[in-house]
Amino acid sequence: MGSPGQQLLRAVLRLFFEKLYTTFAWTYDLVAWMSSMGQWRVWQSAALEDLPEGDVLEIGHGTGHLLLKLMRLDRNAFGIDTSQQMTRIAAKRLHRNGYYPHIIRSKAQQLPFPSKHFSVILSAFPSTYIFDPSTLSEAYRVLQSNGVFIIVGNVQITGRGLHDRFAAWLYRVTGQAGEITEGWDQPFLDQGFSAHLEQVAQQRAIVLRVVARKDEVRESFAPCATEA
Repeated sequence: MGSPGQQLLRAVLRLFFEKLYTTFAWTYDLVAWMSSMGQWRVWQSAALEDLPEGDVLEIGHGTGHLLLKLMRLDRNAFGIDTSQQMTRIAAKRLHRNGYYPHIIRSKAQQLPFPSKHFSVILSAFPSTYIFDPSTLSEAYRVLQSNGVFIIVGNVQITGRGLHDRFAAWLYRVTGQAGEITEGWDQPFLDQGFSAHLEQVAQQRAIVLRVVARKDEVRESFAPCATEA
């Protein structure tokens, strides 16, 4: 739980980060770069390790850097985000680089795509909506059999420089660092996924990612999802 001071700081930071997605979206990249000491995009790239072939959906595309990387890899990539400001910024970034953006403003709990369409769903540093049963149910619905849902959301900073120590403190405060608690996989199991954790070692950090798979065996026993 933490002390009252820590709780207040976390509440203020949560409000600040919420504003970063809307009113102050134009500052998002700068704040992310500063708070991570220049490592934000490197951490994000952990989501791209060993992706299977096929169409990709990014949930919460933000300012579009991960979508741009996917398109540069010749992937047929789609993105959703609820923020009008983020949608505008991401679209401009992709257009500037010569790509036609498949971007839709939508909630993760109501994905505007047909069932069994994607082989991969990605989400990098999402907020708690990603574990909403409706989000996971929709992710399960739009994934093909044996498709994977990859979530990058936890970083253990291993760099020993002063700037790395500051970033480590900040990410502990905001809940994006630390140990994974027992039962973390239960929301995925409840929706019919199998799930495991992977560690992606980088130069100054270890990025933890969840890999949840829509198994063919589990699919026949999974809760029925309503078509969008």
